[in-house]
Amino acid sequence: MHKQISKAMTACVLAAAGLAGTSAMAQQAAPQTTLPQATVPAPDYSDAQLKRFVNASQKVAMISQEYTPKLEAAKDDTGKKQVFEEADKKMVEAVHNEGMTVDQFNGINQALQQDPKLVQRVQEMVK
Repeated sequence: MHKQISKAMTACVLAAAGLAGTSAMAQQAAPQTTLPQATVPAPDYSDAQLKRFVNASQKVAMISQEYTPKLEAAKDDTGKKQVFEEADKKMVEAVHNEGMTVDQFNGINQALQQDPKLVQRVQEMVK
């Protein structure tokens, strides 16, 4: 059974936007609190890992753009489920073709939402 790209839509947005503004998105989503927040250090990803992530994200974004109209055109839940599963399968294949697991892809995506320095490294790779 395939694992779903749990953050596929976020990754698509990141890839389509060239990863610009992701730190702002992450900050907006953070709850406002007066308590100090514990920060978990992000794993130290290599440039090669980040490059694979960028490549996979761009492919996932293209797949998402291809399947979004199909998903919107589906007439019922069964049709939507079928389109979603087909798109998800292609996204998983795209991630695997870049030499990554879905967990690795999702892990980097999550780290990007929490680490502005990591976002900056990835943005430099996209330029």
